[in-house]
Amino acid sequence: MMRLVLATLFILTAGLTQADVAAVYDFDTREQEVRYQNLIAELRCPKCQNQNIADSNAPISQDMRNEVYEMMQAGASNEEIVDALVARFGEFVRYKPELDSRTFLLWATPAIAVFGGLLVVAGVVIRSRRVERQAAGLSAEERARAEQILKGQDGTSER
Repeated sequence: MMRLVLATLFILTAGLTQADVAAVYDFDTREQEVRYQNLIAELRCPKCQNQNIADSNAPISQDMRNEVYEMMQAGASNEEIVDALVARFGEFVRYKPELDSRTFLLWATPAIAVFGGLLVVAGVVIRSRRVERQAAGLSAEERARAEQILKGQDGTSER
C-alpha cells in the first residue's frame, strides 16, 4: 500500500520538475510593457521556424527577450534595439526586412509573379480569340461542301 501511495505521489509531482519558470519583467508604466510586448512579437527567433521570440521556448529567445528588456531599461529606442539584434543575429530576426540590394528580390517577387500571371492570362486570351476567328469563318468552298453533306449529296453512297 505504501508503494502505491509513493508511486502516485511521484507521478503527480513528476510534471512539476519539468516546469519552466517564465521570466517576469517589471515595468514602470503600462506603455513600456506594451512596447516590450510589441518588440518581442515582431522579432523572429533565429532557432525556431517562423516563431517570434515572445512565443518561443528556445534559450536563444530567452536571451533575446532579456536583451530587449535591458536595452529598454537603458533607454534605447525601438530602432536601436532592433538594429542591435540584427547586428548580433542577422537580418533573419526581422519579419519585414529592410529594402536593400540583398533583399530587393524578396520584395520584388510578388510584383514579378503578378506581372507574369497577367502576361500568361493575356497570352491565353489572345490565342483563344485567334482560334475563334479562324474557326468562325468558312470559305465559300467549305460552305458549299457543308451544304452538300447536309443534303446528302456529298457523292458518297452507303451500300
